[in-house]
Amino acid sequence: MKIRRAERRDLVQLTLLFNNYRKFYGQPQDLEACKTFIKRRLENNDSFIFVAVHKSQLLGFVQLYSSISSVAMEKIYILNDLFVSELARNRGVAHKLMQRSEEFANNNQACRLVLETGKDNLLAQKLYVKRGWEKDFETYHFSFTG
Repeated sequence: MKIRRAERRDLVQLTLLFNNYRKFYGQPQDLEACKTFIKRRLENNDSFIFVAVHKSQLLGFVQLYSSISSVAMEKIYILNDLFVSELARNRGVAHKLMQRSEEFANNNQACRLVLETGKDNLLAQKLYVKRGWEKDFETYHFSFTG
């Protein structure tokens, strides 16, 4: 298995993975919208998508967005999306994608890499803890849908 940056040639397979990722989070299937979204990310270069590949088959992906910490006055990356196809689970794919994300953040002088996940996503939480990530008990996250 190889972890590499997503390319335009990955659009069809990445669209399917992204659609399944969204379905996991309760969103309706919408292949056309997913394709448009991923295509824009690749064309605009406004996110960093890494894919796990085995024999030209995409097994999973992780998507990072760049941001800045005003307090630290340094770059941070937001690990926004992580997904592994059902057939490739329990084979270390998510671990390798996380590892690549961590290396990317370190190599690009980020002061930290952050993520959020659902309280009920216990499998993902186990992976994060196993990789040395720390749960934040000091802050609350709020969102506004206006």
